Amino acid sequence: MKAVQVSECGPPEVLRVQQVKDPSPSEGEVLIAVEVAGVSYGDIVVRSGRYPFPKPYVPGLEAGGRVVAVGAGADRSLVGKRVVAATVGMTGGYAELALAEAANTYEVPAGPTLERAVAVFQAGALAIGLVSAMRVRPGDSVLVTAAAGRIGSLLVQRARAAGATTVIAAVGNPQKAVAAAGFGADTVVDYTAPDWVKKVREATGGKGADVVVDAIGGDIATQALEATADGGGRFGLYGFTSGTWLPLDAHQIGRRGITVVGALGITFAKPVEEQRADAAEALRAAAAGQLVPRIHGTFPLDRAADAHRAVESRDSIGAVLIRP
Repeated sequence: MKAVQVSECGPPEVLRVQQVKDPSPSEGEVLIAVEVAGVSYGDIVVRSGRYPFPKPYVPGLEAGGRVVAVGAGADRSLVGKRVVAATVGMTGGYAELALAEAANTYEVPAGPTLERAVAVFQAGALAIGLVSAMRVRPGDSVLVTAAAGRIGSLLVQRARAAGATTVIAAVGNPQKAVAAAGFGADTVVDYTAPDWVKKVREATGGKGADVVVDAIGGDIATQALEATADGGGRFGLYGFTSGTWLPLDAHQIGRRGITVVGALGITFAKPVEEQRADAAEALRAAAAGQLVPRIHGTFPLDRAADAHRAVESRDSIGAVLIRP
């Protein structure tokens, strides 16, 4: 079969299409004829060498398609079903065939296309988990950075569904501002503008955001911390697309009475059953039109490097996908 393989870490050009052996499902696994694979920021981190990983490997931790075979102990009724799945070992999605654990395979409900299902099922599950970890309550004001990204766009929608009274989207250019407003943000601010923290405080009556969820890190996260409400504001970390995590100032946090939450860690530490329930809920919400992903672009296998550039440049709006 054809697959994108990484033999050495480096820039997007290390993603090369190769002929590799067809995988075969082991016990408890399913084999999927891949029609769509998701491109996550985690794929970028591993490919660039920022996370140790055995090589060669085929990137891709999520795939959508039809089940063509199952291993011993897996549900044979899955054969022929249209599914989305987390790949075995978080690899293998950028290929014509991919393996997944049957327990991490979800039948796509009627309604969403496979593209939309792949775009929403893990990113939506993460958004659901993050909103839960941050304990968003009715009446809260919520600030989401990178709010036009794949996860950020779903966080805006999920915060609204959780009862947030004011949802503020922080983005980096006018095109993303338009998109974030379409996702349901009440206020959109440009985090490249020098007065964006002031605008967040104005949108919250001078108080600052009750909840902040940040995926960028670095200077933007430092400014987002300034925009967090004193005396009980919650600041949640779930990414560092800038290349660095938020530098924490314990004195400032203690003086201002802010709670800093490792929201991503809390979400990933949930019992497996709860994580699966979040994924199923994301698909159900997508089918009901309550969680609507945006697809930035779909790339063929031989343009996987372009797909990575779209994500890595932080210019993409919504999900980036690969179609074998």
